[in-house]
Parts: sequence; C-alpha cells; structure tokens
Amino acid sequence: VSWYQQPPRTGLKLVASTSSWMQKAYEEGYSEDKFEIKRDNDLAVMTIKNVTFKDSAMYFCAVSDR
Repeated sequence: VSWYQQPPRTGLKLVASTSSWMQKAYEEGYSEDKFEIKRDNDLAVMTIKNVTFKDSAMYFCAVSDR
C-alpha cells in the first residue's frame, strides 16, 4: 500500500509505503510523527496528525497485489 500527496498545482509525491513483507517506509521530508500509517490484513489507513493549512492537498492510496 502506498500513499501519495498532491498539493495544489503540483504533481504527486509519495508519502509512505508498507506491505505484509515490508516495514513502513517514509519518503524524505515525511515522517511517522506527521503521517501515521497502519495496515491490518485488508485495512490500510493513513492519519495526518496536527493538520495545518500546509497539509492542504489531495491524498491518494494505491494498492498492488505484486
């Protein structure tokens, strides 16, 4: 499972990824302090903590069975 952020007028930015065989991985500039991700079997959730105006964006989740 991967989560992406798309701020206004910019391209997609990968925030974080996780899978059943991989630990949580955060891209540079993102951390679990701000973007908490959880995966439990068929459920995956990203929580944005202490939301501010700078967090304004579209957020997307992508899933692959590979």
